[in-house]
Amino acid sequence: MTQKQFFDKVFSTMVVGNLIAMAVVLILVIVGAWIGLDRYTQHGQSIEVPDVSGMMESDARYALGRSDLKVEIADSAYTQDRAAGSIIDQTPAAGTKVKAGRIIYLTINSGTSPTRVLPDIADNCSLREAQAKLRAMGFKLGPVEYVSGDMDWVYGVKCRGQNIHAGERVPLDVPLVLQVGKDSAEAEMEDTTEVEENFDF
Repeated sequence: MTQKQFFDKVFSTMVVGNLIAMAVVLILVIVGAWIGLDRYTQHGQSIEVPDVSGMMESDARYALGRSDLKVEIADSAYTQDRAAGSIIDQTPAAGTKVKAGRIIYLTINSGTSPTRVLPDIADNCSLREAQAKLRAMGFKLGPVEYVSGDMDWVYGVKCRGQNIHAGERVPLDVPLVLQVGKDSAEAEMEDTTEVEENFDF
C-alpha cells in the first residue's frame, strides 16, 4: 500500500463523516447534561424561609407549603409563655435562602412541663449536696424551709405545699422547697432575741 492510498483510506468520506458525527453527539451529550444539571439543582433560584415562630402547627404547614417548602416535626419542648402546639423553633431559620422543596424542621411546644423522678434526698444528704443534685437534674428550687433538727440536714421536700417522696415524678417548672434542719440552740436564741425586742421600750 502506497502512502497516498493509506491517506486516502484514513481520510475517506466515511471515516471523516463518522468522526464528525461522534463529535456532534459528544457536544449534544455535554450540553444536555449541563442543562439538565442546571434545572435539577435550580441554579440561581432560591426561596426565603418564612417566619412561622409562634404559629400553630397547621398554620405553619400551610405557610411553608405555599412557599414550596416541606415540613417535618423534629422535636418537642416546653415553653410556659407559648400555646400548646405552637412553633417555638425552626431550622433553617426564618429569612434563610433555600431551594424549593427543602425540608424545614420544626420544634413544637408540648404544652405540658417535663417531669423527672425525685431522687432520694430526704434524710439522706446535706443542703449543699441536695441543691447540687437537684439543680443538675434541672429542678427549680424555692426558699429553704427550716425545721427542728441537725444543722443543714435535709429532712423533707415539698412541691406546691405538699410533702413529696423519692420516686415521685415532679414537674421541672415548679420550685421545690427543701425542709432543712436548724440548730435548736440558735433557734432558741433567735426566739429570745425577738421576745426581748418586743419588750424593749
